[in-house]
Amino acid sequence: MTKFRVSGVWKNNDNVITHYAFHTLGESFTSRASKKTKEEAIRLLETPSNSATTWIWSYGQSNWNIGENVEVVNRSTRKYLRSSPNDRTTDNLGHLIDYDWISQ
Repeated sequence: MTKFRVSGVWKNNDNVITHYAFHTLGESFTSRASKKTKEEAIRLLETPSNSATTWIWSYGQSNWNIGENVEVVNRSTRKYLRSSPNDRTTDNLGHLIDYDWISQ
């Protein structure tokens, strides 16, 4: 069983998420971000017993906070990742840090 944190996203010119920043959790560490394509991220989370939560930077506290569970949604035409459902601000991970400025 592998646990992950998702801290950010990369988007294309149409503002669609194309990549995710995944961190692997160990017993006493959290890895640096690893850039995963949407397909790679879906494969990781469709693997039985793997799980992920969002990881939200708190500017007020100057640290990371564990957010919501991340799940794979399978619609008839496509699969995508989603945090909390029901049209909340945090739907579909679009609220995470936009890492486009780091690298394409």
